[in-house]
Amino acid sequence: MCGITGGWWLAPPHDLHSRIACSQSKLKQRGPDDQGSELFDVCNGQLALGHTRLSIIDLSAAGRQPMKSGAGRYSIVFNGEIYNYRELRQELIALGHVFHSDSDTEVLLKAWQQWNADCLARLEGMFAFVVYDAKDKTLSCVRDAFGIKPFYFDLEQNRFLFASEPAALLSLREQRPQANWQRCYDYLVHGDFDNQQHTFIRGIRQLLPGHWMKVDLSNPAASAQRTWWEPDFREKSELTFDQAAEAVREQFLHNVRLHLRSDVPLGAALSGGIDSSAIVCAMRYLDPAQPISTFSYIAPGYKQCEESWIDGINQFVGAKAHKVSATGDDLARDLDRLIHIQGEPFTSTSAYAQYRVFQLAHENNITVTLEGQGADELLAGYAGFPGHRMLSLLERGDLSGAENFARNWARWPGRSYGRAWQYLAAITLPDRLFGVASKTMGRSFTPAWLNADALENAGVTMVFERERKLDSAKGRRVMERLASSLKNRHLPGYLREGDRNSMQFSLESRVPFLTLPLANLLFSLPEHYLISRQGETKSVFRAALRGIVPDQLLDRKDKIGFETPEQSWFLEKSGTVRKWLQTSHDVPFLNANALLQQFDSIASGKSPCTAHVWRWVNFLKWYEQTGCGEHA
Repeated sequence: MCGITGGWWLAPPHDLHSRIACSQSKLKQRGPDDQGSELFDVCNGQLALGHTRLSIIDLSAAGRQPMKSGAGRYSIVFNGEIYNYRELRQELIALGHVFHSDSDTEVLLKAWQQWNADCLARLEGMFAFVVYDAKDKTLSCVRDAFGIKPFYFDLEQNRFLFASEPAALLSLREQRPQANWQRCYDYLVHGDFDNQQHTFIRGIRQLLPGHWMKVDLSNPAASAQRTWWEPDFREKSELTFDQAAEAVREQFLHNVRLHLRSDVPLGAALSGGIDSSAIVCAMRYLDPAQPISTFSYIAPGYKQCEESWIDGINQFVGAKAHKVSATGDDLARDLDRLIHIQGEPFTSTSAYAQYRVFQLAHENNITVTLEGQGADELLAGYAGFPGHRMLSLLERGDLSGAENFARNWARWPGRSYGRAWQYLAAITLPDRLFGVASKTMGRSFTPAWLNADALENAGVTMVFERERKLDSAKGRRVMERLASSLKNRHLPGYLREGDRNSMQFSLESRVPFLTLPLANLLFSLPEHYLISRQGETKSVFRAALRGIVPDQLLDRKDKIGFETPEQSWFLEKSGTVRKWLQTSHDVPFLNANALLQQFDSIASGKSPCTAHVWRWVNFLKWYEQTGCGEHA
């Protein structure tokens, strides 16, 4: 993994060199092994490309960036890994290309030179990169299909800036950060983040997953994001269930095999669930003799602790197990650092569990880990999206099928028949009735701890942006929802957390589920292959891994995930948390007195502890760290 930074200025600042150096310093953890930069005179202005390198493939100086093509037309800065670079290299050699390194960066550069943007669908990997075309005077900025690697930019009439992280981009700007009040509202009230191009800081946007942008340096302001990949909802496969399971098995093993390519020590993050366990078991299946190191977070005494499942998988594959746990005191100690490295507010303290797992891997000299992120969004995990499955059946005219599915789904732990219909109502109610229902259930869009007048005067829209159902997805509502989870809600935020946490420890986190061949295969299947008629989630994947993963784990019916005892932590440290919340007096759009009053009610046990407590803490610390309060 690496960090990239740079930009183009029509009127370059006098301290451009020091700004690039400062931006690179903010990316040092992403690339501690090497760094480079280069300046170009372009369109009466100046272009800078900067890079910091974490060496994973070809550790020699031949992989240094920015890297130029043989004739000097193209220059690239690249953050990521191309796992099928060896296969692409042979294809390019057959087309007459000559290589001077063993790096995947050179393969990517020559692939762009050969096929331009058409090369993107050929790539199996994670990436964010910029290619400068000296002939056309353009920058091509690209982000991988799932947004595994980040890309932030700031675009104005006479300036274009980019970087791997907001802090690095801010080092290139003259103006100090100001909070984007709309995104702050969306997060604090609805928990939304990383689900659109706008970020928490005004003027800073992100390139969306599966998008690229060509920036004409003679007119940067005319640039716009273009889609290069998006899921196809149509049911195209004619495979039987057993054939589909075999195809999924073959593709998954291929993915893991490619993701094991590395010139540095490698391990796996193991949570105890089906997804991460499947990766660890596949590693053993592919190489019965290789040593395997796993890294896990456990919560002793917590009812949702996964340690027994973790121990079972480690014993099954003969892995060397490493475990870490955490207390409320640990979180209090590390919280400021955690929020700082994330750069923007995030979902929950589960990110802290992940932080500690990556720290543990780093302490054991591991540079690359594999983890199961993305499987829930591809395989209809979580609760199985019952409302969407029932709507698909109803749109196909199968009322009895929808009713039977609700009854079967309800037989699994933590579910109920009535809850299934509530899920359906949540996605089919008109907007007006949805708002009324939300308020009735205690979910106000303008809670008392908000200064609604200030937000309204600032033009903030205080609603919940519901996803609009497409006519093209009729009868395929689960697939439509999975596509949204992949590229909008859910996965982008989790991937951002993983990217920042791993990079903090100069560690590359790989996600073998997230490849285009596997995604395209799964989206082509009938919905009941993913969420079965009996309510089983990830049904085709469970079948595919029989004989590789123990049946006992594949037959699990509970879904826990990477959870921490967040509520008990906050209640145990309620005095400390209240001090943290005192800074709400400094935020113009918060009603600090009401916020503190609600927290006191929670701390005293009069009100339940909700996700809002974490969002308050996270947001207020971020707001203070970035200095947004001085310029609100």
